[in-house]
Amino acid sequence: QTKTILFATGSKWKKLEVPGSKEFENKGVYYCALCDGPLFRNKIVAVVGSGDSAVKEALVLSRYAKKAYVIVRGDKVHPEPINLDRLKRNKKIEVILNTNITEIKGDNLMKNVILDRAYKGKKELKLDGIFISIGHIPISDLAKSVGIKLNEKGEIKINHETAETNVKGIFAAGDVTDTQFKQLIIGVADGCTAAYYAYEYITNEKVLTC
Repeated sequence: QTKTILFATGSKWKKLEVPGSKEFENKGVYYCALCDGPLFRNKIVAVVGSGDSAVKEALVLSRYAKKAYVIVRGDKVHPEPINLDRLKRNKKIEVILNTNITEIKGDNLMKNVILDRAYKGKKELKLDGIFISIGHIPISDLAKSVGIKLNEKGEIKINHETAETNVKGIFAAGDVTDTQFKQLIIGVADGCTAAYYAYEYITNEKVLTC
C-alpha cells in the first residue's frame, strides 16, 4: 500500500560486447567524454557510435585530445545538422566508416583495437582510449507494467515541470525518464522536483520554499 510512487530506476549503457571490453573498462574504455575526457589531454582517442551523442562526445574529446576518431559501423554519421557542421570543421576529428571494433588489446591499460577491415592498410589502430556511445537502456519494465507511457526509446514520459507521469500519483526522475541530459546533477535536480510534487500530491498543499 502506498500513496505515491517515484520511479528513479535509472538506465544502463549499452556495452560494446567484444573481447577486452570488460577487462579494460575504466582502463581505456569509457562511456562519458564529459566526465573522463580531461584524462586524455594530447592523446589519441576514438568514439564508437554514429548518432548525435557520439558526435558530441567526439567534439568534447577534441578539446583535450590531439586526435579523435569516430568509428562507425554504417556508411555515415547521423548527428543534428549543427553538430554535423561542427564535425566537418573540426580538424582533430576523423570519421572511419563501415568499420567495427572486434577486439580491445593492451596490458595494464588499453593500447590498441582490432578492426574488422583495414584502415590505412592496417587492422590494428593504436589508441589511448575509446568512448562507447551506442546508446543506453532505460530500466523501465516495471513502470511499463503499471501502465506508464514510454517513448520509442523506452524512457518514461514525464511532465518536465512537475515530474508527473500519465498515471495519477506516479512520478519519475533521472535517467529512466525522457530528459535530454543524462548527467548526475540533472538527475539529482529531477529527484528534488519529483519529491516536491509528490509531497504536494499527498498533502494537497504547496510547500513553502526559500
